[in-house]
Amino acid sequence: MSVIPEKEIKILNSTSLAHIATIGPHHEPQSTPVWFDWDGTYVRFSQTKARQKYRNLKRDPHIALSITDPTNLYHYLEIRGKVVRIEEDPQRTFIDSLAKKYLGVDHYPYNQPGDEYVIFYIQSEHTTSMDIQPERATSTD
Repeated sequence: MSVIPEKEIKILNSTSLAHIATIGPHHEPQSTPVWFDWDGTYVRFSQTKARQKYRNLKRDPHIALSITDPTNLYHYLEIRGKVVRIEEDPQRTFIDSLAKKYLGVDHYPYNQPGDEYVIFYIQSEHTTSMDIQPERATSTD
């Protein structure tokens, strides 16, 4: 089990989006940005059961995500691991908490009739990060 480096916790507590990559049914990568939360042990995110990402992770729990520091776009954290738990969210408590974090509203405003939400728990197995100070970065333009 990989532990998230202490210096990267601020990225996990930010309102950046996590770009989540899963493996599709024909072994193709699928990547999408999602809202996420860090509970001190797991990176968590929400999906509906109708989404391809849900089907991908039910079939193969391997996952990678990358998050960019909103205060320094040259600083990122990549986490590779597995989904170790999928929890039902019938009251939409978790997606509502993400709406509060990202939109400042109490309830997720984009619910559709019949949506069934689940919470994915990601266990980190490997992390990488890079932190380049912008004044030292060079352009290739």
